[in-house]
Amino acid sequence: MKVKDIMSKDIACIQSCDSVERAAQLMKQYNCGSIPVCTDDKIIGIVTDRDIAIRSVAPGHDISKETVGDIMTTSVVFANPDTDVHDAARLMSDRQIRRLPVVENNSLVGIVALGDISLEPSCQDSAEDALKNISKEGTNLR
Repeated sequence: MKVKDIMSKDIACIQSCDSVERAAQLMKQYNCGSIPVCTDDKIIGIVTDRDIAIRSVAPGHDISKETVGDIMTTSVVFANPDTDVHDAARLMSDRQIRRLPVVENNSLVGIVALGDISLEPSCQDSAEDALKNISKEGTNLR
């Protein structure tokens, strides 16, 4: 099974000049924990709920004035639509991430979440292994 078979195609994006507050509002609206940061349809970063908590709220910054570009993660790990789902789960496990942007021809075309993988009966073992590795105490990577 390929990532394109299970990825979400209707995804929200944000621009680096948008406020952190706007990113949090989008996460609430779309019930998600990360938003790709794009210029046109090209992904330049990703902002996660963890980025907001650790890089903005915890230091006491004003989230209505701070921009997504100030706190986003710029080293984005991604897959392509033809990536095997088991390989995507392994990548998510290795990099300790729960959501993987899907890029084709340098354009963002979708996102696959660990939850999407866990819903596929043939991939549940891969998802379980990935989640165990992601959830290991004291081993979160940036």
